Amino acid sequence: MNSIPYLAGWEAVRMIEEEAKQLVDEGRDPQWIEALLGKPRGRQSDAEFWTELHAAPERKDFPFCEPSDLEGIRSERGAGIRHWTVGYSDDVLMDRMLGAWLGRCCGCALGKPVEGFMNASNGLSSKDRIKTYLQGIAPGEYPLNDYFRVASPQQERTGSAICKPSCREHIAFMESDDDIRYTVLGQRVLLGKGAQFTTLDVMRTWITMLAYGQVCTAETQAYRNYVLRYHVRHGIEAEADWTWVATHQNPYREWIGAQIRADSWGYAAPGNTGLAAEFAWRDARMSHIKNGIYGEMFVAAMIAAAFALDEPVAVVEAGLAEIPQNSRLCRDIRQTIDLCRKYDFKADAFEPVLNGLYDLFGHYSSVHTNNNAAIVVSALLLGGADFEKVITIAVMGGWDSDCNGATAGSIFGAMHGAEKIPLKWKAPLNDTLFSEITDYHPIAISECARRSFEIAKRILSS
Repeated sequence: MNSIPYLAGWEAVRMIEEEAKQLVDEGRDPQWIEALLGKPRGRQSDAEFWTELHAAPERKDFPFCEPSDLEGIRSERGAGIRHWTVGYSDDVLMDRMLGAWLGRCCGCALGKPVEGFMNASNGLSSKDRIKTYLQGIAPGEYPLNDYFRVASPQQERTGSAICKPSCREHIAFMESDDDIRYTVLGQRVLLGKGAQFTTLDVMRTWITMLAYGQVCTAETQAYRNYVLRYHVRHGIEAEADWTWVATHQNPYREWIGAQIRADSWGYAAPGNTGLAAEFAWRDARMSHIKNGIYGEMFVAAMIAAAFALDEPVAVVEAGLAEIPQNSRLCRDIRQTIDLCRKYDFKADAFEPVLNGLYDLFGHYSSVHTNNNAAIVVSALLLGGADFEKVITIAVMGGWDSDCNGATAGSIFGAMHGAEKIPLKWKAPLNDTLFSEITDYHPIAISECARRSFEIAKRILSS
């Protein structure tokens, strides 16, 4: 089946609005699209209008070069070292791996209660909703310095905290979350297939282990598209048109969903940013294109670099070296670095930095790749060697708060190890993860780290 007579996913009006924004971002003529959106549609179906929308011409002055194929991406990436030797002992590597897993879990748990604050409300931006919520509790609660309390006197204005099991009064484990679930699924792929895994192996793992109700936005559309066309009664076909799977009726193809799937690919290739980025590309291309793919490659490469480098700016530069230099994501991250440098990379400058990021990137969806990657980078550059500052700045930045806390915490942990994560943050999790994935519900976080360590050792020795 090559076409569908209706739009499936979120409501059709929302999908069309998002697709129009996405096409403009990709370089289609905004005036042409605006004129089409204002034209009476008569009896035209949503799917027919979608097709007409895709006839929008390319802007002649679009300044970016953004391929989605691996060869094209590599031809546009920057120069630089792509493989550092990890020369420390197995004990240190294991501590780094545990640090990465713990950092991801702590950062995710920290951000989960305010994930619902990602959009502006009552005149407050996402980050200002978080600030107002904290200030309503007590003066010492802001800047953020502990897991969120379950209630605030300001919650009628800001919204209520969600995910009570991750709030300070209740937290006892890492509760199930997509930001951790994809890390588990990546590990399952690597345990079964090793470094030779394919995009099809990832999709097979999703269909086998990931319920359709556990995915959203780009992943929902890709999952559905694959099953619709390729998942036959007696098995799964040998190959797929992954561009179609990623793009058909998928206006979310540059949103954050691929970026949050990066971690196990980085854990598998300590010091080898080129390999980590390739692993990430194999995963990302089934649901994303362009900057959606680059976000996952960028994060996977930063994680791989964090096992070998000890300076946040160097880690960010290593990640940037794996994506097209003339892409929107690369431009946005370089602007983020410049903004942090303007304030001398000082943690106490987080408010003017975050305000600057909102000015620069507030036009993106709150769950877009680029603006959330900018939050992560600012947290790493401002927080430096202080775990608490890294994850709290990432979460206070708002937008997709749990995603950003998780990614920033993961990179910090890979760079500094579990020993540098304070008990204040890791002890409440009781070394326990619930993921809603078979054999990982529950599981010790340290066991997840041990499995990542074994995967990395096999790949490093191959």
